[in-house]
Amino acid sequence: MKGTYTSLNNLRRQVFAEVARLAYEDAPYEAFNDLPYKIIPGEYGTFRDSVFLERAVVRQRIRLAVGLSPHRANENQPVSKGVEAAAKPERYYEPPLINVIKFACNACPDNVIHVTDICQGCLGHPCQEVCPKKAIRVYDHKSHIDQSLCIKCGRCVKECPYGAIVRQERPCRKACGVDAIRSDEHGLADIDYDKCVSCGMCQVNCPFGAIASKSQIYQCIKAMKTDGPVYAIVAPAIAGQFGPKCTPDKLRPLFKALGFKDVYQVSIGADLCTLQEAQEFLELVPDSQPFMGTSCCPAWSAMAKKQFPDHPEIISMALTPMVFTGRLIKRKFGKDCKVCFVGPCAAKKLEAQRRTIRSDVDFVMTFEELMGLVTAKGIDFSKLDSEPWESRASGDGEGFAQSGGVAQAVVNRVKELRPDMEVRTMAAEGLADCRKMIQLAKTGKLDGYLLEGMACPGGCIAGAGTIQPVNKSKASLAKAVKEAPFARASGTEPGLVEDGKKIAKDVD
Repeated sequence: MKGTYTSLNNLRRQVFAEVARLAYEDAPYEAFNDLPYKIIPGEYGTFRDSVFLERAVVRQRIRLAVGLSPHRANENQPVSKGVEAAAKPERYYEPPLINVIKFACNACPDNVIHVTDICQGCLGHPCQEVCPKKAIRVYDHKSHIDQSLCIKCGRCVKECPYGAIVRQERPCRKACGVDAIRSDEHGLADIDYDKCVSCGMCQVNCPFGAIASKSQIYQCIKAMKTDGPVYAIVAPAIAGQFGPKCTPDKLRPLFKALGFKDVYQVSIGADLCTLQEAQEFLELVPDSQPFMGTSCCPAWSAMAKKQFPDHPEIISMALTPMVFTGRLIKRKFGKDCKVCFVGPCAAKKLEAQRRTIRSDVDFVMTFEELMGLVTAKGIDFSKLDSEPWESRASGDGEGFAQSGGVAQAVVNRVKELRPDMEVRTMAAEGLADCRKMIQLAKTGKLDGYLLEGMACPGGCIAGAGTIQPVNKSKASLAKAVKEAPFARASGTEPGLVEDGKKIAKDVD
C-alpha cells in the first residue's frame, strides 16, 4: 500500500488536520468529543459495516494524534479524557509509540496456503504430487488443502501452472522486519514491544487502518502559541514531499505561516555525521573492530542493539543528523528555544524520547502530520511568498535520504583523507535484510566493511510518514543533490564543523 493514496490516507490527514485546528484555535478540550461526528458525518458507514464502528475507530485515532493511548471497546470514556494533561508542550506521548486499535483489526489470516477459484482441476495435479505431507486432494474438479496436514512449505504455490494457489499473509506481519507482529487470543494483531523498533512499516501496510503511531501535533502547536520560539529542522527527504507547487523557495514561508520561528536543514547535521563517521571508521576498522555500521537510522540502530547486544561495533557512535542539527540550533539560539524535527520517520519519535536527546529535540513530526497543519491553516502553496532556500549542505548530505546514500557519503570522505584506501560497503534496506547483513558480518565475511542499514525499503524517502510515492521522491531528491552548493561534506562551513566537533566531544 505504501505510495498509493487511499481513503485511509485521507482519513488520517483529516484527523491530523482537525486536531491541529483545535490546537490553533485554543478550542476547549470538550471539542474533541465532536470531531468523530465531523469526520464521519451522516447516518451510514462508508468504509465499514457500521457508522458507529467507523466513529469508534476515529475516536481512537484522534486520541493517538494527541499522544494519548487508545481506549478499548469495553471502556466508556470520552475522546477528551486526558487531553488537558497532554496539552502541555513538554508532554511526551504515553508509551508505546505504535498501537493497535483492536476493534479496527480484521483478524487477517496469517500464513495460510489457499486454493483460489482460478484452480482448473488439471489432470496432472502437480500440486498434489509435490506435497510432502499429502495434504492436497483433488475432487469436484478442484484441489483442496487439508490445513491440519499442511506445513506451509509453499511447494504447491510454486508448482501450480495457473498460479491458483496462494500464500495468505497478514500484511502488517509481512511488513515487519523484526517479527514483532503476532496474534492475540482472538486472532487480532498484537505487537511484541520487546522486539518492536517503531519503524512504522506495519501501520502503513495495514489495509484496515488498525495500527497507528502517536503524535505531538497538539503539543507542538501549543508550544508555538505559548512558549515560542519553536524552530523546525527538516530532513533531506522533504524534497518534493508536498508536490510541485511547494518548491524549495516556498519552504521557509510555509513553516513561518504554520507558526515556526524559522526552519533549518538536517542535511547540515548529515554532513557533520559524515565527517565523524569517516574519522571513526579510519580509527577503528579493522584494527579495533572488524566492521562498522552507520548510525543515522534509529530503527536499524535499535534492532541491531536489541538483537545483537554482544556486538556494539555494529553501530557507529556518531550522533545522528537529527541530533547534530538539534544541538546546533540550541547552541545558536539558547536552550530555552524548542526544536521540532520534521521528517519521514516514525522511529525518530522514539529516538527523541531517549534521555540523552530529550533536551535537544523537543518534538518530532512526520511529513504527513505536518500536512495536517497545512490543511488546518488552509494554506495554498501557490499563494505563499517566495524566499530563497539557501542550502548550506552538501550533495552527499542531501543523499542521506535514500538507501546507499549514507555509506557513499562516508566513503567519499574517507577517500579524501586516505586516497589509497579502498572502503568496501554493503547497504541493506528493510529490517529483514538488515538482520541478514548483520548475521553475515558476524561470520567474519564482512570484515573491513562499512555497513549501512535502512529500516524502510528505499531509505528515508520511503519512510512511514512520507506523502509522495518513492519514485517521485527519488527524482526530487536527485535534483536537490545536484543543486547543492557543494558535493562533499568536506565543503561544510568551518564554523559549523568546529561546532560539530565540540558537540561530538561533549558526548564523548
